[in-house]
Amino acid sequence: MKRYLIDRRSLLRHSVTGAIGLAALPQLGSRTLADDTTSQRALKGNIHHSVARWTFDFLSLEELCQLSTELGITAIDLVGPEEWPVLQRYGLDSSMCNGAELSLEDGWGDTRFHSELIERYLHHIDLVSQAGYTNLICFSGNARGMSPEQGLQNAETGLKEILAQAEAKGVVLQMELFNSKIDHPDYICDNSAWGIELCRRLDSPNFKLLYDIYHMQISEGDVIRTISENHRFFGHYHTAGVPGRHEIDDTQELNYPAICRAIRDTGFQGYIAQEFLPDRTSQQAKIESLQAAIQRCDV
Repeated sequence: MKRYLIDRRSLLRHSVTGAIGLAALPQLGSRTLADDTTSQRALKGNIHHSVARWTFDFLSLEELCQLSTELGITAIDLVGPEEWPVLQRYGLDSSMCNGAELSLEDGWGDTRFHSELIERYLHHIDLVSQAGYTNLICFSGNARGMSPEQGLQNAETGLKEILAQAEAKGVVLQMELFNSKIDHPDYICDNSAWGIELCRRLDSPNFKLLYDIYHMQISEGDVIRTISENHRFFGHYHTAGVPGRHEIDDTQELNYPAICRAIRDTGFQGYIAQEFLPDRTSQQAKIESLQAAIQRCDV
C-alpha cells in the first residue's frame, strides 16, 4: 500500500510539472516486448482495454505504448499533457487524463482549494478537448473533520463552476472512488452512495464516477449489484486484486470475469483500466501478468 501512495502521487506531480521529458525516452529496438509471452488469444472486442501508467512504470512510456499495441490495449490511463504526443504516435487514447488536480488529499470537497482548482481545471478542460480526449480525473480530497453532507455541498458548489465549460468542450469529469479504510484515510468520496448523490445533485452527463473495483471491494463490497444498478453514474473502471492490489488472478477474492461480464451487459462503452501492481520478479513476468489480466477481463 505504501508503494501505491508514493508512486501515484509522484505520477500526479510529474504530470503537473512536466518533469518527464520526451527527449529522455529511449530508442526501442526491433524486438517486441511481448516476444516471450505465451500465445495471445484474439480479443473479443466487447471490452475497451486500458492500463494505468504508474503501475507499469518499470517500462518507459514508449515501451508501454509498444506493449499495449501488441496486447490489444487501446489506451493508457493517468497520462498528462506533456506525454500525450507519445500516445498519439502509437494511436493510443489517453483514457483518463490528469494534471489538473492539486493532490489526492486537497480536492473539491474543501472550499479552501476551489479557487486554484477552478483555474486549473478550466485550463485543463481546454487542453483535453484540444487533444481530442474525453476523460479528466478529479478527487474529493479529505474531510478534515467536515461531515459527508458538508463535503457534498462544497463539491457541488465548486464543480458547478467548471461544468458548463466541460459540457461545452465535451469533456467528462470523473471523480475517483477510493477506500478510506486502508489506502486513503479521511478521503471523502469513499463509497458509491456519496459519489452517486453528488452525480444526482450536479445532474450533468459530463460528471461521472471512476469506479475503482479494488477500492470499492475494500470499502463496501457488493460490486456486481452496485455496477448493475448504478452503471449510468460510472464512466470508467479500474482493476486490481484484493487483498494487496496484486494481479487479478485466482489468489485473490474478486471474480473479474464475472465483474467484466456485468459491466459488458450494462452496454458500457468506456474503458476498463488495469491498475494492479505486478508482484512477480522479472520484467518479462510482469509483462505476462498484464497479458493474463487483459485475457481474464476480455469477456
